[in-house]
Amino acid sequence: MLRIEDTDLERSTRESVDAILEGLKWLGIDWDEGPAFQMQRLARYKEVAERLIASGHAYRDYMPKEALDALRAQQSARGEKPRYDRAIGQKYRGEGPAAIRFKTPQEGDVGWNDLVKGPIAFPNAELDDLVLLRADGVPTYNFGVVVDDIDMDITHVIRGDDHVNNTPRQIHIFEALKAKLPAFAHVPMILGADGERLSKRHGATSVLEYQALGYLPEALMNALARLGWSHGDDEIFSREQLVEWFDLAHVSKSPAQFNPEKLAWINQQYLKSAPDARLAALVEPELRSRGVQLSAGPPLERVIRLVKERASAIPQLADEAMLFYGSFVDSPRPALEDGARKALRTLEARLVSVPWERGAINDAIKEVVKSSGLKMPQVAMPLRHIVTGRTQTPSIDAVLELLGRERVLARLAQHLETD
Repeated sequence: MLRIEDTDLERSTRESVDAILEGLKWLGIDWDEGPAFQMQRLARYKEVAERLIASGHAYRDYMPKEALDALRAQQSARGEKPRYDRAIGQKYRGEGPAAIRFKTPQEGDVGWNDLVKGPIAFPNAELDDLVLLRADGVPTYNFGVVVDDIDMDITHVIRGDDHVNNTPRQIHIFEALKAKLPAFAHVPMILGADGERLSKRHGATSVLEYQALGYLPEALMNALARLGWSHGDDEIFSREQLVEWFDLAHVSKSPAQFNPEKLAWINQQYLKSAPDARLAALVEPELRSRGVQLSAGPPLERVIRLVKERASAIPQLADEAMLFYGSFVDSPRPALEDGARKALRTLEARLVSVPWERGAINDAIKEVVKSSGLKMPQVAMPLRHIVTGRTQTPSIDAVLELLGRERVLARLAQHLETD
């Protein structure tokens, strides 16, 4: 069930909600019910808050914000932990708009057996009276999620361990409503490479930004699942395997560190095994944005098949593909020894008539190398540089096949005739 917690009106915008929905859809995480929006359930929260007042577990708070701010400032000045003072608050009874506060027990402890961290307990004396409903009728986070969890029959609450301090407050509300407690599990936070909590300054912060950077959704899912959880030494696993293998017993208690290089490596593995047609559909818009006319080169799927092992993201895949579609930029020409120049001229003549397929091109290169008395690198390296303008490419016979006879011969002629 998808629930959108949108009671923070400054942060919850139409754009932020759309980003959640689009990000989940791109990752392939669908839902059976919802999305449910908390701001559409205000009447329900008010009803439950009134029940808590009637049962003696909550009360109306008329204390003005200015008075509360002044109280907290005084407490801080005395070196005390800022907190609501129920006795002082009661002095404002019946004056102005009222919030609704939970009447927190003042003695004893509240605790639970966390499915990741083990037993956790808090003294009630450390918890002040939590606001359940603000004066405008909007619930606070801790109240809204408890009501939702009860109404939606939530069995497990699994969230970041920055929520540990919220859990005792929520347990009190569950118990006051005589509702069954869900199981709680607080997973470790994700840290950046510098050991600090992952934030905007560490790079991409939205799921959709990774889509724009050229990552496959299954690769990002794989990488995220592996943060703070493991299944032996398995690094690459399918969604189906994740569903089968995942359990809270193997979630680490220690923070996980997000490694962009590891994500790139995982994405590279998925690119290698992805269908060529799927990758071509992703690369095509990137190439068109660079002004490429795909009709001027070989079929894109064939190009993808040849170059996909050399890329870790879609833009890099496009970079590699540009070899077959971009305008040839003649880089500084290699200095050719007489033997290499003669061998390349012989090869040029042979390539005029050989069947234009990889095997025949490869045979022609090998025969020229053998007849010239040179070694393969002495012919293949300058050949690659002359024809592609690059020092590194996939296998040169495959590259020549895709470039096409006319383009290859033109580039050899351009270099060798003026050399």
